[in-house]
Amino acid sequence: MVSPLNRKLLRDLWRIKGQATAIGVVIGVGVMLLVMMTGLTASLTETRDAYYDRYRLADIFAPASRAPERLTTRLAAIPGVAAVQSRVQGRALIDIPGQVLPVQAQAVSLPDRGRPAINDVYLTDGRLPASGRPDEILLLQSFALAHGLHPGDQLNATMNGARRSFDVVGLAQSPEFLYTTAPGELIPDDARFGVIWMSRSGLAAAYDMNGAFNEVLLSLTRGANLEATLTAVDRLLDPYGGFGAYARADQTSNRFVTEEISGLVAAAIGVPPIFLLVAAFLLYIVIGRIVQSERGQIGLMKAFGYTDGELGAHYSKLILAIALGGALAGCLAGIAAGRALVGVYTDYFKFPFLVFQLEPSSFLLGIAVSLLAASAGGFMVLRQVFGLLPAAAMRPPTPPDFSRAGHLSGALGRILDQPSRMVLRRITRQPGRMAASMLGIALGMALSVAMITIYAGFDRTIDLSFSVVDRSDVRVGFTHPVSTKTLFELDRLPGVVRVEATRTVPAVMSNGLHTYRGGLIGIPAGAELSRAIDRELEPILLPPRGVVLSSALARILDVEIGDVLDVDVREGRQPVLQLAVAGIAETLLGSPAFMSLEGMNRALGDTRRVSGAYLMIDQAYADDIYMALQNMPTVAGVSLKSQARDAFVTLMNTGAGAIRYVMGAIAFIITFGIVYNAARIAYAERARDLASLRVIGFTRAETAFVLLGELAVVTLVALPVGAVLGYYLSFGIAAGFSTDLYQIPAIFDGPSHGQAALVVMAAAIVSGLLVKRDLDRSDLIEVLKTRE
Repeated sequence: MVSPLNRKLLRDLWRIKGQATAIGVVIGVGVMLLVMMTGLTASLTETRDAYYDRYRLADIFAPASRAPERLTTRLAAIPGVAAVQSRVQGRALIDIPGQVLPVQAQAVSLPDRGRPAINDVYLTDGRLPASGRPDEILLLQSFALAHGLHPGDQLNATMNGARRSFDVVGLAQSPEFLYTTAPGELIPDDARFGVIWMSRSGLAAAYDMNGAFNEVLLSLTRGANLEATLTAVDRLLDPYGGFGAYARADQTSNRFVTEEISGLVAAAIGVPPIFLLVAAFLLYIVIGRIVQSERGQIGLMKAFGYTDGELGAHYSKLILAIALGGALAGCLAGIAAGRALVGVYTDYFKFPFLVFQLEPSSFLLGIAVSLLAASAGGFMVLRQVFGLLPAAAMRPPTPPDFSRAGHLSGALGRILDQPSRMVLRRITRQPGRMAASMLGIALGMALSVAMITIYAGFDRTIDLSFSVVDRSDVRVGFTHPVSTKTLFELDRLPGVVRVEATRTVPAVMSNGLHTYRGGLIGIPAGAELSRAIDRELEPILLPPRGVVLSSALARILDVEIGDVLDVDVREGRQPVLQLAVAGIAETLLGSPAFMSLEGMNRALGDTRRVSGAYLMIDQAYADDIYMALQNMPTVAGVSLKSQARDAFVTLMNTGAGAIRYVMGAIAFIITFGIVYNAARIAYAERARDLASLRVIGFTRAETAFVLLGELAVVTLVALPVGAVLGYYLSFGIAAGFSTDLYQIPAIFDGPSHGQAALVVMAAAIVSGLLVKRDLDRSDLIEVLKTRE
């Protein structure tokens, strides 16, 4: 049998169904994000680890110029090394029918017999190349699908300056290439970069590596000392042009996968509490109104013998029912959202399989945190229940002191009409309640401001990277550092307007315990096509000796202007340089370090050497220029800035970047829920007064104005407060979206704040219309019978 208090509980839930739904949505959103992000984190982590283990991704990668095969025996003897596999790899250019510009690719060798012991491939279609068939190759599946290539097709590619024809016999994926980018680039694009696997003997012949290798892979035993092994490998490879062994953690593909997972973890920790705190605040307001309006009922129930514990349990059930309903809905929504985003990550990271993993702890944590947040919001209200004596509770509450508003009302009395004066008196006589409603709406405004500002931050990253920093049309990469006379050959091509040299060398930069493996980028003095710029978007004059770091890299290394970095160059003579930090560049793409090209060549002992060039061209000659570049033997790759920009936009609209749209939609929903809740609370508090106005002759429009005018004033006051809160909130959200690949700035953007204000005002208008509908439909006699 249902007890009287439980029947009252059901009636109360039905009576405040609008507010309860709005609060439940806020709680549900927080739980949904927690379940979704926790599940995606578990899915990516478990799939990555299983993929790496099943296909034996190397623990150590060690490139070299040319090392003899016999060296593998000595490498295998290093303590802690479980397996060693040497291989040949190099850069290639693939001819695509119908495209003038060749596509860059990486060629990787496979054993002539059997499967690789380390870095095995996952065959998705076709078969492996047959032994003794150097013309048979595997293609990276994503690249093949982007160009409509299948097993049985033929492919022409240029390797080491020689043009060759190959038969595609299979398509493959690899844990080594979950995130694929062309050398010297950060943006993945399936159509602009591919991977070719072919037999070791065939690739060795193409790159003059018979009896030698230019990369060795190592697997370690459990408990092996990684740093000691890296040092031993470097010592053995140094005489053969070793470029510096590095661990799996520094491998490009793995680094970006790990960065994505870390971003999801940070978001799962930082974002859901925001929504749960808002929900706790709303519960405090709603339950507080209910307790205040039911003073008489509480006193009567106490007089009939109900204890403080029984009444506290009753209102606790009301709070927990709203929280539990929102949490359960959030769990279901989190599962649906996680499964939807799994497909995005499968395409983004080229996993052969990725199943959304339900993480039971996230359900328990989400429900537990929701209930705790709801309880915290209602605890202060429940104290009022315990403190009410029956006799005091059944008396009307002490009338508020309205004397503070008399002067203001009198001053404006001659200007305002009667309904406007009623709105003004309500606001000035109950500032506490108005401040609470204003703060709730301001929080909704802050969420909208932060998310719309993030949209503007993404756009700023694109504009700054591809319009201000890089003002070229084409970037050319060379097979090896060449003399500057190659630049004159490029400059003589018809249609080339300007040529600027660049040189990139791999390096490990250190500041105490802070280390970053990246590259030094040398650009000439007075560069115009690719520049280092400061916060005011002015070019930075590079000193003859010193380094200018991007702001992201400066944070990673924890350095400021004037500090000295240890730079271990991993090319040529491999000197270790001590370079002073001469400036901080406002670069939002990657984490580069800039140096004067002349100073770099002088420090490396190589004069007049370049590894690439930026070109500004006349588009009328574009096809002729591309054809000429393709026929130059020293050109290893050509990248168009327009294609790189399109690829970057695609990148930011997938993966973690796509979540910003989800969170933007959520911010709008939450904003509407908060504003609607404020309107419903105001209506519930004043229903009897509004009915009285109707009885004494006020029209429906005038009565609605008395109610909605209050909402309008509170909303307008909340807009600037929400704008300030949103500005600071955007810093935290921008940091969550930023990665090593790109940084999203938190900026003050006037249009973004204007759009957020329009969102809040639209929510206020819709909420006002819904409440006005209820006001017009209300039964005046029934409302007047209600004793507040």
